[in-house]
Amino acid sequence: MSGFASRMRIAFRIALRELRGGLKGFYIFLACIALGTGAIAAVNSVSTAITDAISSEGRTLLAGDMRFELNNREASAEELRFLQGLGTISLTTALRSMARLPDGADQSLVELKAVDDAYPLYGSFTAEPDQPLSELLAQRDGAYGAVVAQLLLDRMNMAVGDEILVGNARFRINGVIVNEPDSISDGFGFAPRFLTSRTALLASGLTETGSLVEQAYKVRFSDPAPDPASIRQRAQTELPDAGWSIRSSDRAAPALTENIERFSQFLTLVGLTALVVGGVGVANAVRAFLDSKRTVIATLKCVGAPASVVVMVYLIQITLVASVGILIGLALGAIAPPITASYLAGILPISTEATLYPRALLLAAVFGILVTLAFAILPLGHARQVPATALFREQGFETRGLPSWPYLLATALALAALAALAIYSSEEKRIATVFLVAMAAGFVLLRVVAYLIALAARRSPRIHSAALRLAVGNIHRPGALTPAVTLSLGLGLSLLVALALIDGNLRRELTGNLPDRAPNFFFVDIQGSELDSFRSLVQRQAPEGKLVEVPMLRGRILALNGTDVAKINVPPEGRWVLRGDRGLTYARDVPENSSVTEGTWWQDGYAGEPLVSFSEQEGRELGLKIGDTVTVNVLGRSITARIANFRKVQWESLSMNFVMVFSPNTFAGAPHAWLATLIDGEATSAEEATILRSVTQAFPTITTVRVKDALEVVDRLVGQLATAIRAAAALALVASVLVLSGALAAGNRARTHDAVILKTLGATRAMLIRAFTYEYMLLGAATALFALIAGGGIAWYVLSQIMKLPSNFLPDVAVMTILIALVVTIGIGLAGTWRILGQKAAPVLREL
Repeated sequence: MSGFASRMRIAFRIALRELRGGLKGFYIFLACIALGTGAIAAVNSVSTAITDAISSEGRTLLAGDMRFELNNREASAEELRFLQGLGTISLTTALRSMARLPDGADQSLVELKAVDDAYPLYGSFTAEPDQPLSELLAQRDGAYGAVVAQLLLDRMNMAVGDEILVGNARFRINGVIVNEPDSISDGFGFAPRFLTSRTALLASGLTETGSLVEQAYKVRFSDPAPDPASIRQRAQTELPDAGWSIRSSDRAAPALTENIERFSQFLTLVGLTALVVGGVGVANAVRAFLDSKRTVIATLKCVGAPASVVVMVYLIQITLVASVGILIGLALGAIAPPITASYLAGILPISTEATLYPRALLLAAVFGILVTLAFAILPLGHARQVPATALFREQGFETRGLPSWPYLLATALALAALAALAIYSSEEKRIATVFLVAMAAGFVLLRVVAYLIALAARRSPRIHSAALRLAVGNIHRPGALTPAVTLSLGLGLSLLVALALIDGNLRRELTGNLPDRAPNFFFVDIQGSELDSFRSLVQRQAPEGKLVEVPMLRGRILALNGTDVAKINVPPEGRWVLRGDRGLTYARDVPENSSVTEGTWWQDGYAGEPLVSFSEQEGRELGLKIGDTVTVNVLGRSITARIANFRKVQWESLSMNFVMVFSPNTFAGAPHAWLATLIDGEATSAEEATILRSVTQAFPTITTVRVKDALEVVDRLVGQLATAIRAAAALALVASVLVLSGALAAGNRARTHDAVILKTLGATRAMLIRAFTYEYMLLGAATALFALIAGGGIAWYVLSQIMKLPSNFLPDVAVMTILIALVVTIGIGLAGTWRILGQKAAPVLREL
């Protein structure tokens, strides 16, 4: 033990002395570690900051301690007594409707929210002008007060003080919303907010029986505050048929929190990709550094230093330099939350104060350490095996074969720990595992591609051009750059190609193909008494159009096969079916755009037990089969239906599709509204505007949604998301550039020898530049071809197999990929070799 400690002290002293000369040779190493570590630290710190803010500000975001939501009905007397026993209650009502100018010149979809005098129970609502909410919403001169989002004023060219019609009521816009405390917990809306009083909502006639209305009862607990979990249990025990959705302040915005966590996990894996790709740069940098220290290593070995001490010296140096890179990355991660908060302060309740998130920083640091060890140990093992005499003869570490087994075992353990940490730190273990397996397969595949490129170069026919012949020879010679270029650029380019193709195809569907197949309009909340008149109006305005009408109810799934859904472990892809209320319908025949894949449809006039047809994909995700039961709550009544069949649903058609379609006898006598779609492929924008205006004026309580407008909103969201993802993927490409630079630096000595010998034999600088350019061009083009094939395959799988959308190859993506590959390889390659071409021959020849 004392001998090991003595060797350790000597190694540490030598390592520190050598580091006095600076970090020359370690700059790419530092950049690779800092980039990957910083990305992981920043992503996890920002995610933690947002989720912690949502949790700590839960009461404000929820505008209450607990929220009990009912759909399409208000609480019964018994339910109201239960809520009143908990504390102070505030009731808000939310729905979508059409707002229109008094002269009928324009109209717009709005997210209407009606509040009572107690709103908000927590937080503060502010508007411009800054007046009490009760005054802003007060009725004056026959018009009810309202405050709206600035977007609505911009969209309809209005100003504060103007009047507007919603439903059967007249409103005066008294202010613009500045801060709505519970907007995040209310969920994402496709239309601008329109906030008014519940008295005004009742006067508008929008809350007829069967209308799609959300009633949210928010409770502020009386002292002492009870435990939310016990309240939830009491509610389910005492009022099992209420069918309400219950949320407490510790999970004020569960959907937002879940989406942030998922996006954070994705970006963490992308950051890990950049870090692992940078690990190849670490290996190259370590090899280049050890190559520059070959005389020092040879001297140490000749004076009797054990090989283990030599390895310790440079392992200590590498660890110290890696620590500097990790600290730089952690610093970047630490400043990311306040920078992000400055942009999100108006959207999310995230603090702009500098706060450290130790778990996120520790996770990034451990990733950085493991990557350093995993990719630095093998070059150290090679250095240990090379004898001193070989080093003095200017032979480097380009030895064939593998180092001794302890180094292989240590590398394997570091890689295993890296994979285990990535899986353990991810909420979606399966996705993380698949991602790591795919990344490992990508490394193996790129090595195979590099071998095939070298093999093709080796077997190429004789070339007459000396420069081109030299370039082809450089591709397959020992110590060639082929593996480094394909490995460094291959992963980054493949990722960018896949994302660009997915984004491009989604945009094409949203702005091109999908609007042509989708309905022109959705009409929501059509009352049964209005159906005939509505049908006649639409047929007059669009005689060539196809109007489809279906009954529409809202219900929430309470149990599957008698088991509460809260106690069922459902895969992530199927959870959306159980979250909140779902649209429900009943039908005598199989709906359009769907087909029965298993089981049988009920007969006309069926009057037996309630039956339900379930969407096949969603049913399989929930683990359901024919004969299983589904319990839903509709209008406060729990109904259990047996699954009669599964349907294949064409969701991408955007026509009226439902996860569950019930037999007609299930909801016999239940009040409900109707949902309709209009399909008219020949309608112009002017004709669509006329239809929208006519329906809104004749039926002010019917909500009309123009599909193209909704698709434009989705397209903008997809664009913003794609930009964020591409920015994250660009990290991998930056890491690839650093790796390529490191690979060139590692091979500079061999290139210098080659250039000097060729110049001695008569080669000109111009000929050598052409040769190097041809070499980098061939490698870049081959790597780009691989990236197009691999990225195209990934995009095809995601689009066709997961999203169920058509996948098309986009030529502009191919051209951009090839250009990026050529510019990066030729630019970095020539930049790295330009200095080599200026070397004088005599000093180099004397060392050979």
